[in-house]
Amino acid sequence: MTKLRVDCFSVSIDGYAAGPGQALEHPMGIGGMPLHEWVFPTRFFQTMIGKDGGTTGIDEDFAARGMAGIGAWILGRNMFGPMRGPWTDDQWKGWWGDNPPYHTPVFVLTHHARPPIEMAGGTTFRFVTDGIHAALARANEAAGTRDVRIGGGPATIRQYLKAGLVDSMHLAISPVLLGSGESLLADLDLVQLGYRCSEHLSSAAAMHVVLTKV
Repeated sequence: MTKLRVDCFSVSIDGYAAGPGQALEHPMGIGGMPLHEWVFPTRFFQTMIGKDGGTTGIDEDFAARGMAGIGAWILGRNMFGPMRGPWTDDQWKGWWGDNPPYHTPVFVLTHHARPPIEMAGGTTFRFVTDGIHAALARANEAAGTRDVRIGGGPATIRQYLKAGLVDSMHLAISPVLLGSGESLLADLDLVQLGYRCSEHLSSAAAMHVVLTKV
């Protein structure tokens, strides 16, 4: 049965998943990039950017398993690009260049329609204007027997958590304080929503926590 997953989602010690002021120059908001330093040295990430080598161990294991069994993705619009409002730049095709790392259909939540964009490596961006449930239905259909992964951002994950639709969520808690930005879990009662901690492991770079809906 297809599951809806959040994997490898980095948050700060004080609960922020991105810094303030996201822009083209600051894809993760101001000060947000250090949240992801746990994954950059891993063999998985180095392979993804076309390089050899990389570290193994706990961080590598979580990074690799986050891509295992994924048949479709859901992204909030901020995860696709920094622009707001109607689409005014048809040349923008996402943060990752011509060959994004998704390699599956990707359903982007937006209030503004746009034709699908086919990319190298099997990624196709499809833009969904009728809400989170419609995006999930389309992603489930595209994934078949594989799982659907929510790539973010925080607001998108919060919507799916509040709706009780996320089956599991892996958070990588980085030893970083941001002080402000986009909070992931503020005002969410995860216990009431039915989540329990099913796994936790720590590396030198992050504490990995898996929450599972029971």
